[in-house]
Amino acid sequence: MAPAIDLMDDTFVVAERAELAAYVRDPAVARAWWPRLTLAVQQDRGLEGVRWTIGGELAGSTELWLERYGDGVLVHWFLRADPTSPRARPERLARRYTVAFKTRVHELKDRLEHGRPAGVPRLPPAR
Repeated sequence: MAPAIDLMDDTFVVAERAELAAYVRDPAVARAWWPRLTLAVQQDRGLEGVRWTIGGELAGSTELWLERYGDGVLVHWFLRADPTSPRARPERLARRYTVAFKTRVHELKDRLEHGRPAGVPRLPPAR
């Protein structure tokens, strides 16, 4: 049976994949991005990202897959889970997790791209 919540998102970030991999591997980042979940690393995929099993408000798995693309990285996010409360409304939870993820990944994108205008190659790292 399919999970009640099955989300997927792709966001392009102009940055080094190693920098993104180090960021998403930090347990403090996962706690900040998903504060209502407990995460346990299921698979650390190095430069390709991390897969976690999750508990707390949801039970299932989430993954950040980092795929090199052009002068940046496609950040693929997957969330496959069921609410742990029988009173939870999966459609509301799905929307909340989607909006929260997009907010956080775009904050990261803005920080890593250093104000780079669209269509302009990656700027050298700030010193």
